This record gives sequence, structure tokens and C-alpha cells, in this order.
Amino acid sequence: MAELKIPEHIAVIMDGNGRWAKKRMMPRSYGHRRGFDVFVSTADVCSDLGVKYLTVYAFSTENWSRPRDEVDALTGIIRDMVSEYIPRMLKKNIRMNVFGDISRFSADTRAALEKSVSASEDCGGLTVNVCLSYGGRDEIVRACRRVIASGNTEPTERDLSEAMYTSGMPDPDLIIRTGGEYRISNFLLWQCAYSELYFTPVLWPDFGKQELMKAIESFSERDRRYGNTKGE
Repeated sequence: MAELKIPEHIAVIMDGNGRWAKKRMMPRSYGHRRGFDVFVSTADVCSDLGVKYLTVYAFSTENWSRPRDEVDALTGIIRDMVSEYIPRMLKKNIRMNVFGDISRFSADTRAALEKSVSASEDCGGLTVNVCLSYGGRDEIVRACRRVIASGNTEPTERDLSEAMYTSGMPDPDLIIRTGGEYRISNFLLWQCAYSELYFTPVLWPDFGKQELMKAIESFSERDRRYGNTKGE
């Protein structure tokens, strides 16, 4: 087996919460709550491994079109669980960012998110980026608007990168998608140009440390050439 290489930046599409709950004849909200627990434990493992950045797709712009009761349950879980996670996050020196348009969330949910970001801004360990009401195309449009508003009429790739939510961060080395689907689903479209992709049928609530290590082992076996031949 190849020497284990720990990615600097891991991104995750956390898919399968609803199906996991349905298999257990439970409401979808039960799966979302379990999924948040797995997110927290995954962040802890990444912190212990020395990963610098973890970006998770928690709520997409398209998720607003789901049934109202599911949306309300999911946003409530986000509010409650983020609040519960703050002490644990600070203890492990984890910093939290929120990517996306959170203006659509309720005032109390926004307050909980803003509190987490503010409380952890001086933490220097793992940075966790939580994508909420996020879409990759929307992020690119917002970045273009920021560049235009600055008066820059001939933007470069670097200019656009600096206008993204991930400004100042490396692009993801590894993007993991759980749940058996084989697509990116509007996630980090600008940043994923050279990311290694890992797909697994495991539903997110069942994605523990062992599954994460499988993904990292797969990443370690890959030869990242970025378009170069490396002497071939």
C-alpha cells in the first residue's frame, strides 16, 4: 500500500441521511440529526490527523425546494447542533466558517451560526467550512459581481479565486461523496478543477473513521500530475 498522504483540504458531500432514516422507518429529520453527529466526529478525526481544512456540503440552494416540514426540521437541527458544538470546537482549536447565503435562515439560526464563527475566529487548528444555502454556480456569480464592483474590468483567475468564499485557502485535494451517487451536484465548481474524487455507497450517517481512512488511502495511491507528464 502507498505511504499514507494526509490531504491538506478535504471536502465532503454528505449524502444519504434521508435514505438512512427511511431504512429504519424513521422520519428524515432523524437521519439529518445523525448526520450532524457524524459531521462533528469527522471534524474531530480530521483535526487529529492534521488536516488543515474540511469543507462540508450541509444545505444547498436547491434544498430550499424540499417539503417545508423537512426544511424547518433541518434548519432547526443546524441551529441546535451548531450551538452544542461550539464548546467542543473551541476545546480542539477548530475554526468555523460559513459559506453561502444565510440570509434566508431564521434570525435565531443566523445568530447561532454567527456566534460559532465569531467565537472560533482566533482558533488556529483545523478550519471547518460549512456550506449552507450554498451553490457552486451562485458562488461564481457572486465572485464575478464582487470583482466587477471593485472596478476590475480584466479579471484573472487569481482575481476570481480571491473573490470566492475559499479565498486564502488551497483548493480541495480530495472530494468525498457518500450515498452512492456519482456527481458533484453544484459543489465547489470553481475549486474542484484538480481535486481527486472519491465516491462510496456508504450513507453519510454510517460514514465513520474507518470509511474516512479508506478515502484517504485511495487518495494516497493516486498520482496527481496537474496536467504534467512527470517524465512519462
